[in-house]
Amino acid sequence: MAIQQTISPVDGSVYVEREQAGAAEIETALARAVEAQQDWRERDVAERCRLCSAMVDAFVARRDQHAEELCWQMGRPISQGGGEIGGFEERARAMIAMAPEALAPLRLADKSGFTRYIRREPLGVSLIVAPWNFPYMTAVNAALPAILAGNAVILKHSAQTPLCAERMVEAAREAGIPEGVFQYLHLSHQATETLMGDPRIDHVSFTGSVGGGRTVEAATAGRFIATALELGGKDAAYVRADVDLDSAVEGVMDGAFFNSGQSCCGIERIYVERAIFDDFVERAVAWLKQLRLGNPCDPSTSLGPVVKPAAADFVRGQVEAAVAAGARAWIDPGDYPLSRPGSAYLAPQLLTGVDHSMAVMREESFGPVVGVMAVEGDDEAIALMNDSEFGLTGAIFTRDLVAGEALAARLQVGTAFVNRCDYLDPELAWTGVKHSGRGCSLSRLGFDSLTRPKSFHLKHA
Repeated sequence: MAIQQTISPVDGSVYVEREQAGAAEIETALARAVEAQQDWRERDVAERCRLCSAMVDAFVARRDQHAEELCWQMGRPISQGGGEIGGFEERARAMIAMAPEALAPLRLADKSGFTRYIRREPLGVSLIVAPWNFPYMTAVNAALPAILAGNAVILKHSAQTPLCAERMVEAAREAGIPEGVFQYLHLSHQATETLMGDPRIDHVSFTGSVGGGRTVEAATAGRFIATALELGGKDAAYVRADVDLDSAVEGVMDGAFFNSGQSCCGIERIYVERAIFDDFVERAVAWLKQLRLGNPCDPSTSLGPVVKPAAADFVRGQVEAAVAAGARAWIDPGDYPLSRPGSAYLAPQLLTGVDHSMAVMREESFGPVVGVMAVEGDDEAIALMNDSEFGLTGAIFTRDLVAGEALAARLQVGTAFVNRCDYLDPELAWTGVKHSGRGCSLSRLGFDSLTRPKSFHLKHA
């Protein structure tokens, strides 16, 4: 039996070891899911909502435990870990509240002699492949609405955060959700691909890299099943000259550096109108210098390590290549003793003198670095923001909401923000364009991809 290890970015120790599921265990989980779903789909929505609400209660009751485990598994500062549990709860409760209306039959206008309506039927068994960076919030986006819609769920979490899958399923069992409706499996990449091709899997939700998304498409090719793909971004913000500058700096920089920049919708590119460019950079650098890089288990730490040394070295390489090509790095890594090659601890960095010929402005960094460019005005900013293979979110910072909304409409993204960024509102659709993915989660629309319409056309005798 293969063993997977979770190497903690805190100190490089082995924090968790788990046996990966073999063929027999996978077969048992599939059989249980198929059987359990047959009963679960017949439960009314109110009953599903009640049990899912109890699951959320059980999960958030262990907030401190979950926050500590997050710290050790993926390096989130302990001071911020509770925020993810709060985000999990916000999304879960919102989807529970939306479910009765979103899943209700669609009644058509009266037609003499006929009764007509459209019912939303569950798909069957959903396989959810979740990432490590926001391990609870990304998983709940897909798992809870799938369960609410009457599906069974098998959750395969990242090997970096295996406890997150276990804790979610434990909460479901404690709440009384029937055995088999919500299960987890620790799987190798190959076993995951094989499972996607199993005819008993009716839906796949994947959050991860573009390469991973291509693997999902290949593994499900020819099966004609629904797939949802969230594949990351290179999200941009534009700061107009009319802003409240302190507020804009706070919003943009937090959006770029929260979770050590390891957010699919984090800000990785900033475009600033030239009239305020120097002031913006000065205040942004001062904001960065207030961050404290350190052991995430220390409550005073505001910037933890990235997930692994290789990820840190990748970002270091992007920065070094940009500087070699003429960019200016405003932060001296020497001021951060923990930040050294081969370490998961990485000094934050702000670059100017960058352009789109540099990888740091084109390729996903997923770390605590951001490039800042001066622009002459709105048209140049929008053109640069759209000059990307990604399109998850984009943000406009301005005092003029009318202008901000008009500019947001021109962005090639799934979510357009004005005066905020790096946030998911569970009542809004979460989706991307271009290489940021396909499909929709959250909001009432998110239930559509987890059900199929079935029409009823009844002629009165």
